[in-house]
Amino acid sequence: MDDIKIMARAAKQRLKTNFWEECKRNLDEGAAFARELGLNETKVKSSLCGKVKKEIKGAREDGFYLKVKALLDAEGEVSDAIGRLTDKELYETLTYEEKQRYNLSLSSKYLQALERYRKEKEIGI
Repeated sequence: MDDIKIMARAAKQRLKTNFWEECKRNLDEGAAFARELGLNETKVKSSLCGKVKKEIKGAREDGFYLKVKALLDAEGEVSDAIGRLTDKELYETLTYEEKQRYNLSLSSKYLQALERYRKEKEIGI
């Protein structure tokens, strides 16, 4: 019951602060900016909608994605990205099989973060 009250308060606060008008204005500005640059308006709009959804849910930036973004901003795509992102202390405690699983999981997460990074750079966020 408390969760519903908290969500209702948050929704009321969004209405009071003109959150939705601001979202509409940002969406229109983003679409116009994309049109001027010759980018795909739909991608820009979906990206902005995704950010609004995350903001409403109260989701925070993914720590792993922030590490990947910092690496890519600083040095671009490097051949040893997985090694740089590996938690060395944890890795040393793992068995051979666990290390293999850890590498596969880290590689998958890196590829997802890289795809997200490329989309954001393409759109200009």
